[in-house]
Amino acid sequence: MRPATITGARRIANVRTTAYTHTEKGGRRNAVGIRLSGSSVMSAASDWSRYPLGTRFQIVGTSDRYVIDDYGGALIGTNTIDLYKTSRSAMRQWGVRHVDIDVISWGSKEQSLKVLKPRGRNRLIRRMIAGLEQQTI
Repeated sequence: MRPATITGARRIANVRTTAYTHTEKGGRRNAVGIRLSGSSVMSAASDWSRYPLGTRFQIVGTSDRYVIDDYGGALIGTNTIDLYKTSRSAMRQWGVRHVDIDVISWGSKEQSLKVLKPRGRNRLIRRMIAGLEQQTI
């Protein structure tokens, strides 16, 4: 996979996706403190050193568009994207799927670091920070 700092649309094949909902541990807010979105552009979580904060993508063959605005400890070090679903039943129905995605625009390494650095006491977040800092622009 090319570094996430490259701009422009790009298809990525066979991305592992899972689903989460607001009734789980993280609650109704994403990593930047905004309410999780289940409307036109839906929330998604990832390892920000792979898909940085603000990355926008669409699942190929659907009209489902997402923005990376969250992260999760279980995602760090993986190529998995966790898709926000508005209910537990929708989350269970999604399960685990491998899908192709079209990256509409890459997020920001700088914005990702701005959010993560104050949280750097957590070892998993330090891994994301290290991954972001190793990337070249």
